[in-house]
Amino acid sequence: MILATLCYVKKDGQTLMIHRNKRPNDIHEGKWNGLGGKFEKGESPEECVIREVWEESGLTIHAPRLHGLLTFTNFKGNNWYVYVFTAHDFEGRLLQEVPEGKLEWIPDDEVLNLPLWDSDQVFLPWLAQERFFSAKFNYDGDRFINHAVAFY
Repeated sequence: MILATLCYVKKDGQTLMIHRNKRPNDIHEGKWNGLGGKFEKGESPEECVIREVWEESGLTIHAPRLHGLLTFTNFKGNNWYVYVFTAHDFEGRLLQEVPEGKLEWIPDDEVLNLPLWDSDQVFLPWLAQERFFSAKFNYDGDRFINHAVAFY
């Protein structure tokens, strides 16, 4: 089981996304993603997402909002539990070079047109809702099979 966070930093009708196109053998190669990554020992979800966004972008987010928990079964051979956040309040200067790929502010109405994972196409619209969600996405390697979700 891998614990991770995912954050969609927002400003002026845009979302900060990373095009994962630089690191060899990246499991997300060629895809666009929000920012985030794996927990370090002893971290809370909030501590992890703040650290990961800072490491990947140079931005310090404040008061990230937790929207839901995503479970990915057998995604590239692993089970992932991912806490999904948005952040509207941040400071700092956006990094120009990052090891994973290219950072870019994407207009919100264009995000779903990017090369995303199939599961992202499903859950990203849920971020606009006020309800918390818990979703399970079943994969076979990198092939999306199905999903189930509960809203609270």
